[in-house]
Amino acid sequence: MVDVPATAVLVHSPYLGPASLRPLARVLASLGHPVLMPDLRATVNAAPVHQRLIGVFADAVEESEVVGDLVLVGHSGAGPLLPAFADALETPVRGLVFLDAELPTPGRSWRDDAPAERMARLKSIARGGLMPRWDLWFAPEALSAMVPDVRLLEEIVGEAPEVPLAFLKETRPTVSWTGACSYLRLSAVYDAAAGRARELGWPVVSLDAHHLAAATEPDLVASALVPLLGGR
Repeated sequence: MVDVPATAVLVHSPYLGPASLRPLARVLASLGHPVLMPDLRATVNAAPVHQRLIGVFADAVEESEVVGDLVLVGHSGAGPLLPAFADALETPVRGLVFLDAELPTPGRSWRDDAPAERMARLKSIARGGLMPRWDLWFAPEALSAMVPDVRLLEEIVGEAPEVPLAFLKETRPTVSWTGACSYLRLSAVYDAAAGRARELGWPVVSLDAHHLAAATEPDLVASALVPLLGGR
C-alpha cells in the first residue's frame, strides 16, 4: 500500500497574507509534498473575525478536494486557531505544526494575556476601529532587516490587511485537540511559546532565523518542517 504524504495546509497570520508563506509553499512542492495555501485576508476585515476565519478556511479546504490527510501549519497569529480549524474540517487532520506561532488559549482573548501597555499602544494607533497594517506597527528598518529583498517586502506588506481592534478582544474558540502537535521556532520572540511546547512534550525544532524566514529562507524552513509533516 502506498503511503500518501499528508498535504501541508499553510495558514498565514491574520495580520499578513499568502505572500508571507508562498516561497515556503514553492519549496515544499518542489520536494514532492502536496501543499494547500488558503487566502484568508477577506475574513479579517470585520468582526467576528474568529468565526469568519474558521468558516472561510473550512470552505476553502473542502472545496479544494484535497486527497489524503492534512497537516495544518499555522504561522504567527494563526497558531491559536489551529485546533478550531482542524475541528471544522471533514477531511482527516494528521497533526498541527505551530510555525513561530502563538499557542492556543481556549476561552481567552489575546487581550487577556497581553501586556496592558501593548494593548494600549494598538488602541492608540487604531483608526475607525481598525488597526493599521502589521508592518506599520514597527520601525521600517526592523522589517527591511528581515526582508532585504525590496520586491518581496513590498509584496508582503501590500497584502497586510487592516484588522479590527475587536479581534484582540474576541474570545478564542474552545476546542479540544488531542492529536499530534509540533513546534518550529524561527525567532527569539517565540522562545516562550517554544518552551511551553517542550513542556507539553511536543517535538520542537529551533532555527536561528527570524519571524518571516518562511518567505526569505524557505529552503531552511522547509528542511526543518518536512520531518514534522509526518505526524506522530
